[in-house]
Amino acid sequence: QVQLVESGGGLVQAGSSLRLSCVASGRTFNSLVMGWFRQAPGKEREFVAAISWSAGSTNYADSVKGRFTISRDNAKNTVYLQMNSLKPEETAVYYCAAKARGSITMGWAWYDYWGQGTQVTVSS
Repeated sequence: QVQLVESGGGLVQAGSSLRLSCVASGRTFNSLVMGWFRQAPGKEREFVAAISWSAGSTNYADSVKGRFTISRDNAKNTVYLQMNSLKPEETAVYYCAAKARGSITMGWAWYDYWGQGTQVTVSS
């Protein structure tokens, strides 16, 4: 089992930055592929970014490329999502997810463990 706890969400103005954090416990963190997803009210959960266990590979949704950066610190069992130039349409609950085996994937169904989510609200 893996427990994931996100933090760092909040209310910001358009164009601002936020950094989300997700701390993992319960399993060797450096064996996990980690991902960030988001879900806005009335919309499907969507992929944001993912990072391999070694941090050697990352993948981003086209909509966030160049603005968001995913990173991890295996010594701290933590994955981060740095979000810059936020837009109002990016208001959503952001979820941290862990994938126990295999490579990076964008499909949320492939992830085995999920955090409770953290709300990000971007005002115009």
